[in-house]
Amino acid sequence: MNTAPASTPSERLAGFAALLREHGLTVGVAEQQAMLQAVLHFGPLQERPLQAAWRAIACHSHREWQLWPDVYERFWHPEKLRGGVKVSGQTRPSRNLRQSVQAMHEQMNAASQPGGPKSAPQTAGDMPSVGQDEYDAGAPRAQGGASRTEALHQRDGQMWMPQELSALQSLARQITAKLLPRATRRWRVAPRGQRLDMRQTLRRSVGWGGELLQPAWKVKRQEPPRLFILADVSRSMESHAALFLRVARAFALEADARVFVFHTRLAEVTPYMHRDTPAIQEKVNAVTAGFGGGTRIAASLQDFARHHARAQLNRGSRVWVFSDGFDTDEPELLAAALQEVRARGARITWFHPTRQVPAATALQRARRSIERFVPLASLADLAAARPVLH
Repeated sequence: MNTAPASTPSERLAGFAALLREHGLTVGVAEQQAMLQAVLHFGPLQERPLQAAWRAIACHSHREWQLWPDVYERFWHPEKLRGGVKVSGQTRPSRNLRQSVQAMHEQMNAASQPGGPKSAPQTAGDMPSVGQDEYDAGAPRAQGGASRTEALHQRDGQMWMPQELSALQSLARQITAKLLPRATRRWRVAPRGQRLDMRQTLRRSVGWGGELLQPAWKVKRQEPPRLFILADVSRSMESHAALFLRVARAFALEADARVFVFHTRLAEVTPYMHRDTPAIQEKVNAVTAGFGGGTRIAASLQDFARHHARAQLNRGSRVWVFSDGFDTDEPELLAAALQEVRARGARITWFHPTRQVPAATALQRARRSIERFVPLASLADLAAARPVLH
């Protein structure tokens, strides 16, 4: 391997993993740790078995398997690719994941300021066709109309088979039907009920000469519970973000859920969940990729309870949090934030991507405010949780 740059093996591996992510491969923290273990097992000089092991760890589809040799050679043996440019005929700069993330980051920062714009986040696909150097100085450039990477909406981590999407939508429909409605103080007319609706009964009696032959009844009006979904899209959850957002979108369509994503701050993406065009999917992908700086779960939950859902959180509301529970805020703040949500009458369910409940200190201290923990790493997990989600 070419190890010319003066850096540690772990830093070189992190750079390689970043390049893989730019080309659409789902390589998170777990995959990087597995690749590092392979280096320790085979040694850096055994390139052939090491590359085979890395390929098995990082590639999860036929497209990724075919893409691997080109990405591997580009990073570890750039001298072999000198002068070799794949021409696509494009003249405008291709969309770049890092550019999209940066644009989204800046837009969300602007929106978080008082009086900031409320427009949809901007991505690289929305930006004018300026020169690459003007926007991304120092980054590798495509030459001769070359396409540097594929469109974000073509990443396999975001693309499911039609039968999988259909199964997910069916599951969401079944779970939504089981969400227990809550009775309100209002009444509605019904063929049979608990109380006589005197006004409607008198109106009906007009047709019978004043005889009360058609009594009208009324029952308590019931409303479906409001559902809120908060998905963790921090770096530690990068490999799970695609599943979480697909699940969130299914419930946004079936249960009219409001969907939020958070890392170091909270942002609502509900309008994007109701539209599935490539441009919209690219914006959602940009939210979920490449953000660092840790995860501020407690601060995000407080922002959710005090501002975004202040008027809608009430008795019977469901709040679903999709996260591994690792928080960079002070451990006691998460318990206080969850208690604030719980005090409004909401029922909190915590979905985690591991078999066991995460052992994070902040989450352990907040367990009293959480109604149930549910593992969610696949559609099978969601189907298994169907009996308890009500």
